[in-house]
Amino acid sequence: MPRAAARERRLARIRATVRDIPRGAVASYGQIAAIAGVPRGARQVGYALRHMPAGEDLPWHRVITAAGRIAFAEHSDSWRRQAARLRAEGVEVCNGRIDLRRYRWQPDLDELLWKPSAAWDES
Repeated sequence: MPRAAARERRLARIRATVRDIPRGAVASYGQIAAIAGVPRGARQVGYALRHMPAGEDLPWHRVITAAGRIAFAEHSDSWRRQAARLRAEGVEVCNGRIDLRRYRWQPDLDELLWKPSAAWDES
């Protein structure tokens, strides 16, 4: 049971980090993993987003690949939904690409160190 509890805490930290991405900004799967304290955990971020608890309102659309692309198959329903949500927040999406120099979330050290979050207290 300790492994399951540790996994749930990791997933909670990942979800808390995704919640912190501000409107109009994006972050890569690997960036979220690093901030959440899950080194080399980009796939775990994908897992956390795919297995969100029912009814959880998470800004999943703000998470993209390290290359600045939407991860879904081009022109699939999920791809179109993510692109539309990003555009609604003012993020320019051109052929499924987002300019990371312009839209990448860059939290400052104070934000990372002093952000109150219950998910971090359980580690």
